[in-house]
Amino acid sequence: LLGTEIKSCRAGNINLRDGFARIAGTDVWLENVHISKHATSGSYFQHEEKRPRRLLLRRREISKLRQACDQKGFTLVPLRCYFNSGNLLKVELGLARGLKNYDKRALIKDRVMKREVARELKNFVSR
Repeated sequence: LLGTEIKSCRAGNINLRDGFARIAGTDVWLENVHISKHATSGSYFQHEEKRPRRLLLRRREISKLRQACDQKGFTLVPLRCYFNSGNLLKVELGLARGLKNYDKRALIKDRVMKREVARELKNFVSR
């Protein structure tokens, strides 16, 4: 990571929400993680906010993760970021399975129902 990225992470300006990790060859890359630009640095020294970032892992760890990801539907996702006692930024990765289509439909249906109930309550109260 670049210096401005570390400074932003120390300030808590990191968003892991849509992030994932992918294994490419012998490297693990953290993708789609948003680290905001540092507030007091000039524009010349700034970093791209959503660029891919290489994670440093041992070869044995990478092979274990690759075997786990080769199973059907598993993805590596960042769970949290923290600074260890040596002031190094660590990213905790977890294995996640994506939702099936019927799960997504159920979530959408629940969301629509809650929205309609809230709308009806709002209309009822305002009358």
